[in-house]
Amino acid sequence: MRISIEEYNEIDSQCFVQLSNPLHYSSGALSGSQFAVQSTIRYSSHNRLQPYHQIPKPNMNPTIEKVIEETIESASSELRYISLQIHEHPELGDREYKASRLLTSYLEKKGFKVTRGVADLPTAFVAEYSNGQEGRRIGFCSEYDALPGIGHACGHNLIAIAGVACALATKALLEKQLIKGKVVLFGTPAEESSNGKIQLVQRGEVDSRVDAAMMHPAPTESVYTQLLALDQLVIEFFGKASHAGMAPWDGVNALDALMQAWNNISMMRQQLIAENRVHGVILNGGKSANVIPDYASAKFFARSRTKAQLAVLKTKIENCFNAAAVATGCKVKLSWSAHGAVDDVFQNEPMGEIYKKFMTAEGVEFLPRSVEETIVSASTDMGNISYVVPTLHPGFGLYCKALNHTPEFTAEAATEEAHRYTLRAARCLSKMAATVYTDDKVYQDVRDYFDNCKP
Repeated sequence: MRISIEEYNEIDSQCFVQLSNPLHYSSGALSGSQFAVQSTIRYSSHNRLQPYHQIPKPNMNPTIEKVIEETIESASSELRYISLQIHEHPELGDREYKASRLLTSYLEKKGFKVTRGVADLPTAFVAEYSNGQEGRRIGFCSEYDALPGIGHACGHNLIAIAGVACALATKALLEKQLIKGKVVLFGTPAEESSNGKIQLVQRGEVDSRVDAAMMHPAPTESVYTQLLALDQLVIEFFGKASHAGMAPWDGVNALDALMQAWNNISMMRQQLIAENRVHGVILNGGKSANVIPDYASAKFFARSRTKAQLAVLKTKIENCFNAAAVATGCKVKLSWSAHGAVDDVFQNEPMGEIYKKFMTAEGVEFLPRSVEETIVSASTDMGNISYVVPTLHPGFGLYCKALNHTPEFTAEAATEEAHRYTLRAARCLSKMAATVYTDDKVYQDVRDYFDNCKP
């Protein structure tokens, strides 16, 4: 069932975006003429440099616009096949071998220089094309990992082909000498699990080449919903086993420590700011009710509106677990994500407003920005890219009642309507990218916003 914008308020706010990444990605240190585009946006209005929302639709060269539209349309059937193949053969993060082979083989046939296994990630890749002229370097991203048990419930099959569509359109402009520079498509694995884009950024695979652009499917359109900073924590308590009936006083109960910490977390929530999220599961609570557990473990996620707020929240969480260890006489080991935290997404407002103008011209409606900015969504590793290069990460709508990360959304991601909505968003993102390639004033606005408006 499809819904109108007016009906949207009846749907849970999480339908805007999934936990890890609505078509987001890539980035690196900003240098010279780099910038990044992505698809999921969050930023408060108080830092605007100027009223970008008042700018008219960019005056695009009609030849450029025609080439973008015709290139994406001509590739539609091929992209549909790729999307369905990825959807029908879901693969978990870092194991997307079929999807990676399918995408890289196609890109090589289309004339891209492809590098596989970048950053020691076996299913990551980089596809590049340059027309040999000095100019701006713009990147896009494709994701293709699935969720355990429910497949492509975040629509990464659509994110995969959206990135490819944008890369094909931009390559066509470069080939016809309508723009100068280079286009890069980053294949970014494991957005739902180990967050492959973090490793790409840390290894310099992004900033050594360019920036990035991406979109993410959701029930409806979005640009300014909040995508939160995230880190994962594994907690282990170590006690002493003993007979629970014969000599419980000889034991040190690791499960008691975990339960004390759980209660500490629950009481702490009352004092947290509204956007903070702390949630977890018990991994090991002992093996026998007749034995005092000498080991217990759990996994928690911590989320905040910004990476600075996340750092404060993490300290509070650590105190909860350390206090429980002291209270019960246990030892505790805290292990945060080995590759580091996922940053919040710092959306580039000038790019976002230009993207919205192109989408609006195709008949798309957006919720008011003031409403979007109140919606707290999930998290994505595109956030890490957004702090090192200008980034846009909008969510594009599938106009459905299903929420991301549900079996119903998996079904929606395979429909012909979803394919059409994906290519529409890809057209508009490609036009926005072409505007940054060709308009010096827009490019300077993009850089100024990135340099001066970080939270």
